[in-house]
Amino acid sequence: MVTSRQHEAASRVAAEITEAGGSATSFACDVSNDEAVADLVDDTVANHGRVDILVNNAGVIEPIASIGSVDPTAWRHALGVNLTGAFHAIQAVVPHFKARGEGVIVNISSGAAHAPLEGWSAYCTSKAGLAMLTRAVDLELAQQGVFAYGFQPGVIDTDMQATIRASGVNRVSELRRDQLAPAHVPARLVALLCLAKPPELRGQDLSINDARAVSRIEDAARSAGHRT
Repeated sequence: MVTSRQHEAASRVAAEITEAGGSATSFACDVSNDEAVADLVDDTVANHGRVDILVNNAGVIEPIASIGSVDPTAWRHALGVNLTGAFHAIQAVVPHFKARGEGVIVNISSGAAHAPLEGWSAYCTSKAGLAMLTRAVDLELAQQGVFAYGFQPGVIDTDMQATIRASGVNRVSELRRDQLAPAHVPARLVALLCLAKPPELRGQDLSINDARAVSRIEDAARSAGHRT
């Protein structure tokens, strides 16, 4: 199931998956709306029979502004997408996971969860909260077969990075596009994490820049018989 606020974009990706031999459907959804997220999960079950994995990847970087001048509405919106949106999705899939006694949740995190950056108070705060949400899910649901992980993908060549470069605020905006990794690099590791479900990494906020964590994910996937 591919979801985005823009149905056209989600449909395009779903079509690419189908053309490559996979099975995919699309759904327009704003994760800051809990009712829309509930409808998304219902539609997923209706089309695919069940939910196995949730990847909370929706995120916004703006507003980029100093704490003294940032627009409060925009600040709340960032938390509504990056943090509360992930909560909405988790709450919607948990009954399905608990009923089956298994499920995987990956919250796409950021190094900004652990180190403040100028102008990014909303983004850093939301990602720090998301890291704690990962731990809370692990605490409450691990014994019911739900595996929750945080994953920091690093600096990736996305539209978000284009917005960051245009802002000219803090050191991340100084990175050139040719210094950014393509999206398939972290996506591969997220897929392996979902397949292997290494129990010793549960509840952690893993980083693509941590060679030991990456090695453990790959080793666990190989041990489970998955191609890495």
